[in-house]
Amino acid sequence: MVEKFMPTIDDIYAAANVLGPIITQTPLLPAEQLSQELGGQIIYKAENTQRAGSFKVRGAYTKINSLSAEEKAHGVITHSAGNHAQGVALAAQLNGIKATVVMPEFAPLAKITSAQRMGAEVILHGASFDDAGAYARELQAKTGATYVHAFDDPFTIAGQGTLGLELADMLPDQGGTVVVPIGGGGMMAGIALALRSLRPNVRLIGVQAAGCPSMIASQQAGKPVAVPHAATICDGIAVKRPGELTLPIINQLVDDIVTVDDDAAARALVHVLQYSRMVVEGAGAVGVAALLEGAIRLRPNEPTLVVLSGGNIDGNFLARIIEQVLVKQGRYLRVRTSVPDRPGNLAPVVNAIAQAGANVIDINHRRAVWQLPLDRVGIEMILEVRDEAHGQSIIDMLETHGYHIERFGQRVWPV
Repeated sequence: MVEKFMPTIDDIYAAANVLGPIITQTPLLPAEQLSQELGGQIIYKAENTQRAGSFKVRGAYTKINSLSAEEKAHGVITHSAGNHAQGVALAAQLNGIKATVVMPEFAPLAKITSAQRMGAEVILHGASFDDAGAYARELQAKTGATYVHAFDDPFTIAGQGTLGLELADMLPDQGGTVVVPIGGGGMMAGIALALRSLRPNVRLIGVQAAGCPSMIASQQAGKPVAVPHAATICDGIAVKRPGELTLPIINQLVDDIVTVDDDAAARALVHVLQYSRMVVEGAGAVGVAALLEGAIRLRPNEPTLVVLSGGNIDGNFLARIIEQVLVKQGRYLRVRTSVPDRPGNLAPVVNAIAQAGANVIDINHRRAVWQLPLDRVGIEMILEVRDEAHGQSIIDMLETHGYHIERFGQRVWPV
């Protein structure tokens, strides 16, 4: 059983001493584009560049280091949506002990293979983080391994709190704002304990995925409660029930918690990639999303520090997110038209598009599927354009050339 003592700033300093030769002190990077857009001084804490790709190794190593030789001999077990799995796998590898990780069946492939490469046995079970946790507890009872909780453990919280020590160096005595993703609450609780001791005037704001707002629901209920579903691309914070330890710490020390939806998280992910040239996962981008959406009001004369908590995202999924965001930003335009079904009639359309500065990403001929007149052929195109205004100018140009261009889903041939 986990000893449920409340960690203190002394525990966080002790964790920092343990972690000193183990972790990377990740950079604090100015978010120049975001600061310019929003009119503030925004700084990223790039934990996506941490060993194993997220902040999780801090807590995992602190917990495993606290075990006795006998406990280490039986190995460790945990459940995870992915990042904690990699943190535990790395921490166990560094301690030379066995690690077993139970992950949900939907866990990203990149996170599964990374944990396996670091020597962990990975078992896929259940549809959610909490389903995986129930099965991991069953296995623990059979094997005698020590359970390394992802967030609801004082050693884990103290380890995550070392992030707060590093953030404090960038904050003035009079305050500032720190924005932190929240799933089960271990990172937020640790950071809050550190900063309330070192920078008591700081404004602390947590961000949850709207598809799994378990901490907010628990605050409203006055105790940890489970939300019925965890429907979000932010798998790193898709925790249906927060911790018994983390909830009271957050209730006492954190100023506010806001939510962002998946569309906002996706836009923020692409924003960080495009303007700061860093890869973050959905959970790692929710703080940026909250700023872009206006869910957090900036204080222009104070720094705002945003924790990018992780960067472990599957390449195929990242590509899908980028494409979807580009479509919604008007960078991809999907249109249909039709031309007489005779040789040579496609070339003028494509040439006109090229002269207008757009790129044809994909093109298809359609006949019977669209129920076109027998003497016409339909053309479906995906165009890459500079922005929505550029796309509309291309539609206008083609129509002046006599083509009946419509956005996808409308009739495109003459009546």
